[in-house]
Amino acid sequence: MFFSRLRFVNQITTRRFLHVSPKLNQGMGIDGNNILAESLKKQGVEYVFGIVGIPVIETSLAFQSVGIKYVGMRNEQAACYAAQAVGYLTGKPGVCLAVSGPGLLHCIGGMANAQVNCWPLLVIAGSCPEDHEGIGGFQEWLQVESSRQYCKYAVRPPSQKLIPLHVERAVRTACAGRPGVAYLDMPATLLMGEVDEEKVSLDYYNAGPLTLAHPDPALVEKAADLLSKAERPLVIVGKGAAYGRAEEALRKLVDDTKIPFLPTPMGKGVVPDESPQCVSAARTQALLKADVVLLLGARLNWMLHFGQSPRYAPDCKIIQVDISPEEFHNSVRSEVAVHSDIKPFVEALTQRLSNKKFSLQRDGAWWQGLKEKQKKNTEFVEAQANDKSVPLNYFAVFKTVQANIPKDSIIVSEGANTMDIGRGLLLNNLPRHRLDAGTFGTMGVGPGFAVAAAMYCRDYEPNKRVICVEGDSAFGFSGMEVETMFRYKLPVIIIIVNNSGIYGGFDKEMLRDMQSAGDVGQCTPPTALSSEVRYEKMMEMFGSSGYLCRTVEDIEKAIKESIKLTDRPSIINILISPQANRKPQTFNWLTESKL
Repeated sequence: MFFSRLRFVNQITTRRFLHVSPKLNQGMGIDGNNILAESLKKQGVEYVFGIVGIPVIETSLAFQSVGIKYVGMRNEQAACYAAQAVGYLTGKPGVCLAVSGPGLLHCIGGMANAQVNCWPLLVIAGSCPEDHEGIGGFQEWLQVESSRQYCKYAVRPPSQKLIPLHVERAVRTACAGRPGVAYLDMPATLLMGEVDEEKVSLDYYNAGPLTLAHPDPALVEKAADLLSKAERPLVIVGKGAAYGRAEEALRKLVDDTKIPFLPTPMGKGVVPDESPQCVSAARTQALLKADVVLLLGARLNWMLHFGQSPRYAPDCKIIQVDISPEEFHNSVRSEVAVHSDIKPFVEALTQRLSNKKFSLQRDGAWWQGLKEKQKKNTEFVEAQANDKSVPLNYFAVFKTVQANIPKDSIIVSEGANTMDIGRGLLLNNLPRHRLDAGTFGTMGVGPGFAVAAAMYCRDYEPNKRVICVEGDSAFGFSGMEVETMFRYKLPVIIIIVNNSGIYGGFDKEMLRDMQSAGDVGQCTPPTALSSEVRYEKMMEMFGSSGYLCRTVEDIEKAIKESIKLTDRPSIINILISPQANRKPQTFNWLTESKL
């Protein structure tokens, strides 16, 4: 009764605003909102994140009425980030629901991030009534055309009875092959118009589970032969291996062969960071000296320095395994290119190497060189981490955080130095337990990712915590999603590593002197933010308290108290030296262009 009354009120309000003729309760019809909701439920969609308004208020209610969880966010970009993160965690697309025009355009950054990051996402946006198009309709925009370059599939269903067909195709396309984005455009007239329920084939269209693609046995044999003859083999584990649920197969491969491995940022945890075969602490040396690299679900883009010299040996041979053959040979020629899901390939490769009785000797020259480099780099990090002088540095902060958070936490991280330094010190021993700015390097993803991860944990792993580690600049993009966390009682622990700037800031006195030298717009450094901003006081808006930390002891106390909170988020604002920086690099961390 509640939903039917609310539905009636919203339909009247919507039609009054948009001047759409009412057609309520005529015959045994079903409207587009309910067809859309039933279709999404049929395809296994569980979560929708969005912001409602004309013409999708009723749409959100229809979603809830069929048992889909709807999470109302504060910004469409954050909603889009949340929807794609839940898609990555569950393997089923999350949905981002937006209003027409500006609402959809706010989603574009999130759509591009999901497409580049290869995460499944379905964006659904309302649009102006079809009979208002071309004459200046409310929030009128060419939405399908605007979305197409950020999607694998973008369409407006031509009628209510074809909505189930296009929902099925959108979900299937978002998941098939290399995951990505699908967009469905839903004009107000399509959502509110009714058709005979018997003419809508809700049960016919069902995107069944995708079967794994298996490798060519000849290519598996070629890869095994190349690895078994290598003197300095290296495995690189990408987030494609994490998304492909290949962790058991990969752990067996690494344990059996003793080949050293490097995870990409979101490949962390597929094989535990604490595995003796993990050589993240000697990353530069491992890439530079390897003679054969087995690339599993990762791309040779900027994050892996394109596979090119001088970051790799000129004669290094690449074995590239990917679900998308379009990725092969993009930046360098691969010696072996295998079109396959990661799991079946790794299982077959492990068996072939076992038949060859291959296992790398850990006392050999390759391993000894890597161990020496790891020891040297670890000693530098430890020296920095043990420096507890105030103001703190990044290494001391992350060592303290790592020592006090639950070991199975899902870690969300974004920022420049915050993300890069934290990657090495905040460990992941489980797959899909790190979410960060990703391949696109998108800032502002953190709070949205954290909302999605906390919703996922509530439903699937209720004893697990989400730790959202933010640079102060990154937090500013989507910080008001804290209110979303309060509204849905999500116990996210937000840790802000606050250096008062982008990359680096300035202390109060220095910033004041700069600003007093002339026009503020000309004299304020572009990388500067206000000094020592009290972000933790945002908690007071919700009748709670945050934590301001200057010392290691402050951090330890704040984390321990935050972990006790199970029905609301917390903010831990850690003030560090504005000039704190990363470890000096052998190479510029971002490979320079040769042009």
